[in-house]
Amino acid sequence: MRLVFAGTPEFAAVALRALIAAGHDIPLVLTQPDRPAGRGMKLKASPVKELALARGIPVHQPERLRTAESQVPIRAARADAMVVAAYGLILPRAVLDIPRLGCVNIHASLLPRWRGAAPIQRAILAGDRVTGITLMQMNAGLDTGAMLSRAELAIDPQDTAASLHDRLAELGGREIVALLPRLEAAQQAAMAQDEGLATYAAKIAKEEATLDWSLAAEVLHRQVRAFNPFPGAATRFQGEPLKVWRAELASGSSAPGELLAVTPEGIVVACGKGALRLTELQKAGGKRLDAGAFLAGHLLQAGMRLGGD
Repeated sequence: MRLVFAGTPEFAAVALRALIAAGHDIPLVLTQPDRPAGRGMKLKASPVKELALARGIPVHQPERLRTAESQVPIRAARADAMVVAAYGLILPRAVLDIPRLGCVNIHASLLPRWRGAAPIQRAILAGDRVTGITLMQMNAGLDTGAMLSRAELAIDPQDTAASLHDRLAELGGREIVALLPRLEAAQQAAMAQDEGLATYAAKIAKEEATLDWSLAAEVLHRQVRAFNPFPGAATRFQGEPLKVWRAELASGSSAPGELLAVTPEGIVVACGKGALRLTELQKAGGKRLDAGAFLAGHLLQAGMRLGGD
């Protein structure tokens, strides 16, 4: 098929790579404008832009798509369909109507659960056991279009947002490649979403990452996993910020935040219910270290406390 592709992060780049490998004709790629990144805050191209340029595909980077001028390259592409994955811009009705077969979105949840910006993290935070990919015919709402196909993926108890992202990205690439040859038939059989089952996956805020040790260990474990790699679950030790990148459930009880055991295998912290063993940590300005390496440079002992000011 002749396709316009719209996407920005690595999740989208995986799908674009799959479409290229499947032999589709892609005359145009849309992606977000280059943004400042890194310590030097230099402008950085998105993963989708880097891939498109490496494959010789023209790239269009409008700040928004509401003007007729910004839509000219899309109309000129004369695409059968537009494939959208984590693009980050709202597509107005005028754009949705340009391709002959409309726009298909690759969404990282089993819609209508977890519509919105952070479906992967919200699924982990909620303790969901299953997530997946939904291919959706886009309409003017926020992830409200009719579903063309759904593919389930089990969430492993140790999955982080990073590991689950990577598996969902690969699944999304496979699913869109499988759908396109039967797109018109799938559109005829598309299934409307049940609004009564809809939930919203709000964008992750940095403030959410602070660990409240009065909560149950299971809840805190999900937070550590969901906030890896962004923004990183956070606590404080002796007044200094401390990030927790990996942890596992443990046993024991005491005042929330108290260290119950300190060994190279992990630092056990009492929670409101149960305990959590911290196995990878990072102090401000330092490197991510496993518990053994962290303890080699920092004095921690049972009875000390995490959290607070």
